[in-house]
Amino acid sequence: MNKYDDIIFLPHHESKYYPRMSLEQRSAQFAPFDALTGYSDEVRETERLTSKKIFLSEEAKEILNSKLNIIKNSSDIEVSITYFIKDAKKEGGLYKNKIGYVKKIDIYNQIIIMKDNTKIPINEIIDIKLCYNEKVE
Repeated sequence: MNKYDDIIFLPHHESKYYPRMSLEQRSAQFAPFDALTGYSDEVRETERLTSKKIFLSEEAKEILNSKLNIIKNSSDIEVSITYFIKDAKKEGGLYKNKIGYVKKIDIYNQIIIMKDNTKIPINEIIDIKLCYNEKVE
């Protein structure tokens, strides 16, 4: 005779007052338990993708400089600037594209200031497109 022979074949108890929980509800009650505090945040951070910074050739830098001179010497040219933003937490970063009008090119601080006051570091720019009347160069 085993220890639980007297109850093993009895029907499962069903409450008269509480409805039976679904499997999802039953498993969800254990979800808040995090044995290693911060571990899930670290996993998410590791999963987050970043891009490697592209380094331009001398020829590409000359093309960018000529476009910067066009912007500096012209007024009211809409531009599309693609630039790199370094990630604060891990190696790499992301590329952002900013479309708008240049307010000022600050050669001393090596930044472009857009009319909406966005500041773009010149040494992080990988591409500039000049927009003349809906035509992109």
